[in-house]
Amino acid sequence: MSAAAVTEQPPAHVVMRGEGRPLLLLHGWGASAQLFEPITQPLLDGRALIVPDLPGFGSTPAPPQAWSARDYAAWTVALLDRLEVERCDVIGHSNGGRIAIVMAAEHAERVGKLVLVDSAGVRPRHGLRYHARVRSYKLLRSAERSRVLPEGMRRAARARAERRGSEDFRAASGTLRATLVRLVNEDLTPLLRRIRSPALLIWGERDADTPLRDARLMERLIPDAGLVVFKGAGHYAYLDQPARFVRIVDVFLRSGS
Repeated sequence: MSAAAVTEQPPAHVVMRGEGRPLLLLHGWGASAQLFEPITQPLLDGRALIVPDLPGFGSTPAPPQAWSARDYAAWTVALLDRLEVERCDVIGHSNGGRIAIVMAAEHAERVGKLVLVDSAGVRPRHGLRYHARVRSYKLLRSAERSRVLPEGMRRAARARAERRGSEDFRAASGTLRATLVRLVNEDLTPLLRRIRSPALLIWGERDADTPLRDARLMERLIPDAGLVVFKGAGHYAYLDQPARFVRIVDVFLRSGS
């Protein structure tokens, strides 16, 4: 693989392979371009693959402040400008799907066909237990910042608050942590009806992070969308069943083109 440095802000590390119709691959939260390795070679036939490390992951620096999905989409469009790519097909996994949704809805002229894989974008449903945990977390954070409590109690509150966050939240820090909070609280469902690109949704039957009901909602709201469910697969459907994934995506991208 060859890697090109793209001097946007933040500067991008992007892997580029092959020649032909451009295909942009956007990875999920906590991942990098490298996680697409099992599917890049099979997808190369007649395509120019563009696989960036999104800001805050891999070799691309974190954003300077908390970013929204629109900020990530704008950064990605600027990357395409820098690479002189006017239009491309897009595959987005998880948080990369969130970015792809914004691109397809608000930068429609840049997106050909759209593949959403276990995509984020639908605000999660939360029950009373979740809201109780959030309330507890906020109280612990307040205790951590209190000037009245002894230092030992503040440290204990900080440690308990850290344990109550999600795995992604605990792993993030600084602007990335603030970015994650901002992203997961965004609801992109109003954008789905605005997508005019032909869309293929591929979902793991056992996806616990972005459940199958999200896929069915997206299929219903995106005007030209179809859903394929991978039985037995989880949140990384393209890694759980890579050969099937490549076969289905290849047929979709070639159809009508």
